[in-house]
Amino acid sequence: MRIFLIILFISLASGCSTKYTNQAVAGKSFPSVTGQSLEEDSVNIPGDFNKEFTLLLVGYKQNSQFDIDRWLIGLDMTQTKVDAYEIPTIQGLFPRMFSTVIDNGMRKGIPKQLWKGVITVYEDGEKVQAFTGNEDPNNARVLLLNKEGIVVYFYDDGFSVEALNQLRDVLTASN
Repeated sequence: MRIFLIILFISLASGCSTKYTNQAVAGKSFPSVTGQSLEEDSVNIPGDFNKEFTLLLVGYKQNSQFDIDRWLIGLDMTQTKVDAYEIPTIQGLFPRMFSTVIDNGMRKGIPKQLWKGVITVYEDGEKVQAFTGNEDPNNARVLLLNKEGIVVYFYDDGFSVEALNQLRDVLTASN
């Protein structure tokens, strides 16, 4: 019986993950998706973002957090002024079944004052992954959206100072 449960768990965990080729999405409209902040507020992305620019740091695996943290530190150290959101994006039915456990785990590791800036996308996770691609899933997907929801900057090759400077150039060119 235990072997059956282990096989069932492995097949559910691995069978819920579709691979998508990485895409160049700059200039495209970000798909309308719904997520939930760690404060448990429902958020429509990009519809609920009304600033001139919004930065999404999208992660597809827990290991993406390392890349996201480097982006956040770089933004802070360069005093880059942009609303930034961490978007853990998980596709498949199996993770949705355990979303409460996953979100509670994140709440334990993230200070409460930052919960509003972490929006987990479960139900529409596959839509986001199909939009950007999910090859090299440890790399964060960095998307700068304008207020119309158009991707004006996109990067998915891990953190680099050069990429951070390119993002800053896009932001300053628009001001």
